[in-house]
Amino acid sequence: MRKQSWIKRDSIKNYFPLPNDIYSLGLSSTAIAVYGYLLCREDRKTYKCLASYRMIGEAIGKSVTTVRKYVCELEEHGLITTERTSIITKDGRKWNGCLCYHILPIRSAIEQFNMRQLRAAELGWERQKAQSKLSRLCAAQEPPLSPSRPVAPTAV
Repeated sequence: MRKQSWIKRDSIKNYFPLPNDIYSLGLSSTAIAVYGYLLCREDRKTYKCLASYRMIGEAIGKSVTTVRKYVCELEEHGLITTERTSIITKDGRKWNGCLCYHILPIRSAIEQFNMRQLRAAELGWERQKAQSKLSRLCAAQEPPLSPSRPVAPTAV
């Protein structure tokens, strides 16, 4: 038998790191795909990426409106920020360019997610506490039940 020689992977050329914590933020699979594409295209020195919605959509197999929706989701989770760009043509006209995406550190997004979860838990606890207090007040205001006499059956 001949020993199989596998091609050694070069981690710098054809791969990019996707943080493991991205899966604990409650993102949809499409938002993770958009984030992965942006990480793949980012400049590693400036943490910026220039891409249009159409370009991202073609890469991940989604429509422009779907990509726009999930870019907003990534912004809400604090993973990216976007900045509008513009271009000036040779004849001097100004046109809208594609978006410039700033990839933010994942740690800040995780902290923001944990704070949101903590706030939701505190609100739930406060709501439960108020509901319990309200039910005790309602129980105290109801008149006590009086012993009722058995009702004699009526003849039909």
